[in-house]
Amino acid sequence: MNKNTVLAWATWIMIFVGMGMIALGAFKYDEVAGYGFGAVGVGFFAIAWVFNALKGRV
Repeated sequence: MNKNTVLAWATWIMIFVGMGMIALGAFKYDEVAGYGFGAVGVGFFAIAWVFNALKGRV
């Protein structure tokens, strides 16, 4: 595996984990913890976006 393949896998893993965190915040936790899970999920999306932008440049 080269660097671009590793970044591609990391991007997909971060997207799936982010979706899972947002789903936990939306469907499981109805209190303030749900907002925290949602915010962390959005953070995972932001990091995945950075990983995707780095493909081909590293």
